[in-house]
Amino acid sequence: MASIFTKIVNGEIPSYKIAEDENYYAFLDINPNAKGHTLVIPKREENKLFDLSEEEYSGLMSFSYRVAKAIEKTITCERVGMSVVGLEVPHVHVHLIPINTMADMQFIKKVKLTNEEFVALANGIASNFK
Repeated sequence: MASIFTKIVNGEIPSYKIAEDENYYAFLDINPNAKGHTLVIPKREENKLFDLSEEEYSGLMSFSYRVAKAIEKTITCERVGMSVVGLEVPHVHVHLIPINTMADMQFIKKVKLTNEEFVALANGIASNFK
């Protein structure tokens, strides 16, 4: 059965898209740790990060780098933290989280945004993606 992220890539479930190319897709996390919390995934569904080929892994990291740079230009933060946990959805995903303290990376404290805030945020980050 396709993961929720594969359904997002296929357009079956809506997302707040930041960027995509032929192999990777970036979108806002709908249960974010911080404003701008973004997920970056390979379009090809794979459960574990290190089951990706070296080429896919490198491509995912390169695409994530570009998304993180766009987040930094859009969100005021000390830095963009990165985490790859992968237990909650069986589809490789990189969390890019604007952070100001170590606590911002703990996946405990969440922020609430309206649909309008998500749309504006996604458009803002997307406009800084190169």
